[in-house]
Amino acid sequence: MGRNHARVYSLLGGAELVAIYDAELSRAEEVAGEFGGVAVGSLGELAEAVDAASVAVPTEAHLKVGGFLLGHGVHVLMEKPIAPSAGEARELVDCAKREGRILQVGHIERFNPVLRELERKLDRPRFIEAHRLSPFPNRSIDIGVVLDLMIHDLEVILHLVRAPIAAIDAVGVPVLTAREDIANARIRFDGGCVANVTASRISPERMRKIRVFQEDCYLSLDYQEQSGQIHWRDGMEIRRAEVEVEKDEPLRRELEAFLESVSAGAAPRVSGQQGAAALELALEITRLINEGREGGR
Repeated sequence: MGRNHARVYSLLGGAELVAIYDAELSRAEEVAGEFGGVAVGSLGELAEAVDAASVAVPTEAHLKVGGFLLGHGVHVLMEKPIAPSAGEARELVDCAKREGRILQVGHIERFNPVLRELERKLDRPRFIEAHRLSPFPNRSIDIGVVLDLMIHDLEVILHLVRAPIAAIDAVGVPVLTAREDIANARIRFDGGCVANVTASRISPERMRKIRVFQEDCYLSLDYQEQSGQIHWRDGMEIRRAEVEVEKDEPLRRELEAFLESVSAGAAPRVSGQQGAAALELALEITRLINEGREGGR
């Protein structure tokens, strides 16, 4: 992901790619040679060189790296999840507030063009169904599929529903790792909306789809293909139309939004608080899954 961030920054007109830091200097030099900027040998050098930075390091290092940069006056785009624990997430949020710096969290689906259609056409969601499937990634095996993949959909659902959670049921199964590799969660919100969310990292196919129902219509959207359909009732018939989506690279939109927030001093589209809320929900689902597995032994 760090290489991808460098690639996109090198293409944007609103900023200059100045410096790259990696625990392995040779890796930083390789990326700098490909996309520009210079490789630096420490976080201190990075903080001195830049106004804003993307942090794409293992989750357990988010507080150490992100907290250092924020504390040295650097605006931070933190890859998801914001932190490995709710406590560390709160520390990052508090640090950004104390230092007056932007802290944006990289929940990339919020910048997918199909989500804009959800926001435009739906205002009273009653039922949400999300599926996120992928082959085994051979990365992020230190966390389960809930924190690896499902958290994307959890953040989007919290953004769409905007109501307190009333109840959660969850189940998950480890297959190739010691943590859950496939999981399902059913989340009921105050007001009656229900979300059913499935994530798997052992699927032979890739799928990133969401369907959102409200009383007068529902939208079926494909994040991966950036396409969708809207269905609505017309008398005793159900009519359907294609959703027009202006396709674009979500990461490009995400980094552009981050730079705009930094330049204007405006709140980011996915704030540290929102990233922390998605993390807390993912951690609670993970806890319920682990309790269920232990209780079933």
